[in-house]
Amino acid sequence: MKLVVVSAGLSVPSSTRLLADRLAAAVGRQTPVDVQVVELRDLAVEIAHNFTNGFPGKTLAAAIDAVTGADGLIVVTPVFSASYSGLFKSFFDVLGVSDKDALAGTPVLIAATGGTARHSLVLEHALRPLFAHLRAVVVPTGVYAASEDWGAEGLDGRIERAAGELAGLMTGLSAARPVRNDLEVVPFAQQLAALSGPSGA
Repeated sequence: MKLVVVSAGLSVPSSTRLLADRLAAAVGRQTPVDVQVVELRDLAVEIAHNFTNGFPGKTLAAAIDAVTGADGLIVVTPVFSASYSGLFKSFFDVLGVSDKDALAGTPVLIAATGGTARHSLVLEHALRPLFAHLRAVVVPTGVYAASEDWGAEGLDGRIERAAGELAGLMTGLSAARPVRNDLEVVPFAQQLAALSGPSGA
């Protein structure tokens, strides 16, 4: 299965990318996955150009294809002004414009990083509504990591719980999508004739 990680961290090194990597590793411990990371920092110029000319550049188009073709997503943003970053929102705006149903039914784990625990509700008042609007299936446990959470008790447990929920959704949805090769297409006129019974009846 394909797991795509979208990281909106801007600095190098980035606590946002660190959290994204830890979440992906935790999912990998639950179920076999091929992980691909999309760093939005590297796509900023192409995202801006897409808004002005309506066409994604080569790298942005590849990122959109990766995200829309994923069996599961991990999305992580730093908190800016008590919400997700503009770069994060812009990427998903571009994706939504290209195909409003692109993420419909896709399992998504939401996560965020910030300097203080006071912004932890960003998961519920910003990220969860965004992905509900995109008709994704958001796992119950979101993961927020404030500066004081790194190395403290609690973060590892939240990471493992959220990863388990995402892995469960990914494997459950994959198993629920059997390939059907036995479907028979019956023309409407033939179906109608079968319902009407023998002529003259």
